[in-house]
Amino acid sequence: RSSWLLLAPLLTPPVPVITAPPCSLCPEGAHRFQWIRNLVPEFGISSSHVKVLSSPAEFYELLKVQIKAAKQRVVMASLYLGTGLLEQELVDCLEETLEKSLQAKGSPNLRVSILLDYTRGSRGRKNSRTMLIPLLQRFPGKVRVSLFHTPNLRGLLRLLIPERFNETIGLQHIKVYLFDDNVILSGANLSDLYFTNRQDRYVLLQDSPEIADFFTELVDTIGDVSLQLQRDNTVQMMEGMVHPYQGDKVAYCEIANRRVMEVINSARTRQELLHAKTFHSSHPDSSLLSQQGSQASGGLKPEPDTWIYPLIQMKPFGIQIDEMVTETLLTEAERDARVYLTTGYFNLTQAYMDLILGTRAEYRILLASPEVNGFFGAKGVAGAIPAAYVYIEHQFYSEVCYLQQQERVQLQEYSRAGWTFHAKGLWLYLAGSDLPCLTLIGSPNFGYRSVHRDLEAQVAIVTENKALQQQLHQEQEQLYLCSGVVSTSTFEQPNRYVKLWVKLVTPLIKNFF
Repeated sequence: RSSWLLLAPLLTPPVPVITAPPCSLCPEGAHRFQWIRNLVPEFGISSSHVKVLSSPAEFYELLKVQIKAAKQRVVMASLYLGTGLLEQELVDCLEETLEKSLQAKGSPNLRVSILLDYTRGSRGRKNSRTMLIPLLQRFPGKVRVSLFHTPNLRGLLRLLIPERFNETIGLQHIKVYLFDDNVILSGANLSDLYFTNRQDRYVLLQDSPEIADFFTELVDTIGDVSLQLQRDNTVQMMEGMVHPYQGDKVAYCEIANRRVMEVINSARTRQELLHAKTFHSSHPDSSLLSQQGSQASGGLKPEPDTWIYPLIQMKPFGIQIDEMVTETLLTEAERDARVYLTTGYFNLTQAYMDLILGTRAEYRILLASPEVNGFFGAKGVAGAIPAAYVYIEHQFYSEVCYLQQQERVQLQEYSRAGWTFHAKGLWLYLAGSDLPCLTLIGSPNFGYRSVHRDLEAQVAIVTENKALQQQLHQEQEQLYLCSGVVSTSTFEQPNRYVKLWVKLVTPLIKNFF
């Protein structure tokens, strides 16, 4: 996140929005999490199409392989694109693939769409924009670069807040990397650290056209309400679209809400119809329909044993589906269930903290030790950010101890020499089970920013397949193996000393990071 936070107390709070009514759980159906499809589309797939990655290098190599193999579409959403040699190699891969598409017989079909954040992507003289302009110049009509600008940064505030500070107001934080019908969901950005020694999470959904279509539509829709990068490095809105910081804020947010909810609801309707068709065609008295479906699809697909639910959080637009689902999962986790929750930035919302401290499940919370925090060793104000996180962690741990919940709620700190930690998500183990049946993976950090300020997306993956459950379990174990359990003595170490000014400032600025 932004390393410039001291101006935060001067900044305006986000616009309040009406909270949607909580959803009720339904025990019926193939699995106990089917209630999520009341809010979002449900995509049933075979577990053989899901691959969990474990390292930044594996993630980077997969990105290059997928770009080179793409024939129809490359859709990438990230906070920013870095400016180093590894990032340039990705751009070169895109250029090579686009060139091949132009030279192929028939009309070239490959389309590249990239969505980044405007403020983060414009930082510095050499930035995400300057990295991508050569593609816009060389392949007009084939490449689109959209830069999302939060509607909350406008007027005098926008004029007064300098570069970097402005990123505290709100960002495009979604990370989706999509190639034809293959989708990578992650919390990692397109930057060299995330390709080398910044630990995150990554999952590949292979040959999943419906999921790829959904995320293509979602990214395109956010792109439509974003500034479009031009070949001369200027930006402009699409014709007829309300401007995010010059136009009417309420009108802009209403349009964005309507457009995004149309994507979610139309996909939900499509999947419900597909589900109904599949259900009917599986019955003997529907043999004709079954034959038609089989002919149309080139053969019957295997029965799904895994379900994907996209969870979107865009509070500036009044969309808070991810928040609702996460709160419901935490509320409904029964006694003896285990929840493994991880975040690179431990700054939980009050609602999430209250649920963790007030419910019955066991919690193992993995967070960054100060040494693996991305801001560790930074100059100036940024150097105090790890101490602010230590202070927040200590306050939470003290509350756990006060409530005598140390056995049920355990904090663990990730520590690995030469690495930083950025992994986020959740694994849910039902009571009596040694393997997780659900995971959340994507961009949210479970903090105030993720819930209230930024555009976020993750997926809930629910599976009945033991092999995939084992993959998810191994991913969780691998991350937690690099951690130590937090105790009272942790905060007595010299490197955990928090200066008085940091303690005083942290409550004022914690809603901005």
